[in-house]
Amino acid sequence: MLVYQIPGREDIIIENIVFDYNGTIAVGGKLIDGVPNLIYKLSKYAKIYILTADTYGTVEEECKDINCKVLSFPKEKAGESKREIVEKLGGDRTITFGNGFNDIPMFEASILSIGIIEGEGASGKLLTRADIIVRSIIEGINLILNKDMIKATLRN
Repeated sequence: MLVYQIPGREDIIIENIVFDYNGTIAVGGKLIDGVPNLIYKLSKYAKIYILTADTYGTVEEECKDINCKVLSFPKEKAGESKREIVEKLGGDRTITFGNGFNDIPMFEASILSIGIIEGEGASGKLLTRADIIVRSIIEGINLILNKDMIKATLRN
C-alpha cells in the first residue's frame, strides 16, 4: 500500500495501480525500456493492472515477466471498459496512468490520475482531466515512488 499525506487534503491511500498499455507504458506495442523494473518496484506496494485492447497483439508476450494482471477489452468500448475496471477495483484506492482520449473515463473514476506524454503523444482533452502530467512513464512511476514529490505537486 502507498499512503500520500498531502497538506490541506485528506490522505490518499493506494492499493491498485492501473496502466494503459499502448502510448503509456509501450510505444508501437513494445514496452518502454526501464518500465518492467519500475513496475516490479511498484508491485511491492500495490497490485498492478495493465489495461489494453491490444492493438498490436503484443501485450501477453511483452508483459509475461512482469508482476501484474493484464486485462483486455473490446476496442469499441475502451473508455467504458476502463472505467468499469477501475470502479470494480475501487477507484478511491487506485492510481491510473494513461495518454489517450479513452483513458478519460478511468481518470474520472480514480482518486489520482497521471497523464503521460510519450512517443505516441497524449490527448489534449485527457491532459485537462489529469491530476498530474509528466513527460514520460519513467518520470511518472518515479514520481509516485517519491512521496515528497507527490506532496509538492498536490498540496493545497
